[in-house]
Amino acid sequence: MSLLSLFGCAKPQTPVYPADTFTAPDGTEVTIRFFGHASLAVEFQGKHIYVDPVADNADYGRLPKADAVLVTHSHYDHLDRAAIDTLTARSSVIVCDRTSAEAFDFECVTMTPGMTAEPLPGLRIEAYPAYNISEGHTQFHPREREDCAYLLDIGGLKIYIPGDTEDTPELLALKDIDILMLPVNQPYTMTVEQAARAVNAIKPKIFYPIHYGQVDSTTDLDLLVSKTQEAAEVRIRPME
Repeated sequence: MSLLSLFGCAKPQTPVYPADTFTAPDGTEVTIRFFGHASLAVEFQGKHIYVDPVADNADYGRLPKADAVLVTHSHYDHLDRAAIDTLTARSSVIVCDRTSAEAFDFECVTMTPGMTAEPLPGLRIEAYPAYNISEGHTQFHPREREDCAYLLDIGGLKIYIPGDTEDTPELLALKDIDILMLPVNQPYTMTVEQAARAVNAIKPKIFYPIHYGQVDSTTDLDLLVSKTQEAAEVRIRPME
């Protein structure tokens, strides 16, 4: 008799990824699950929202189907159509920037900076600009392409998901942010000094560095923590 006959076909277990859970002002439990680089998930009331899913960062075929997918911009480490196809069902909503919308053969909720949307009950999204400002770097994420950062409001809990950006005037002007994420890798996004300037200006309750690997230059996370820990609680997750 085979082992399968003895024990039956074992269902594959859901992969375990680092996660933090928060209580929104209205009492809603919100969980942020970290996969890698810029890929993460936000979960509340049984809904699963995936941000910039890329197949190399998670085993999406073993994760719950998406109620919504958010895409900040069209670069390969943020937009992976194969990963999105694995995650989505007919009822899934895709929210994306204008350029990323061209990758889909169906209608998406297309955002440009300044727009707001409510793609799911209990989820409000406001799009902010994400772009480079340093001399010699503006070609990576030009402002005129209108890449997006997304401010999520879930039950009054405000989560800022940055896309790829530097410390733009729009970013530095943010207020009342509960959870701030910032990309910290050069030459494509922020230096440690830029990220620290943003955290100290915004003063979020919690700061997560993300998108800090996959380049030759290593991000000094210890220095980043030392420059930001008086302005926010800093949490390091494996987002290389």
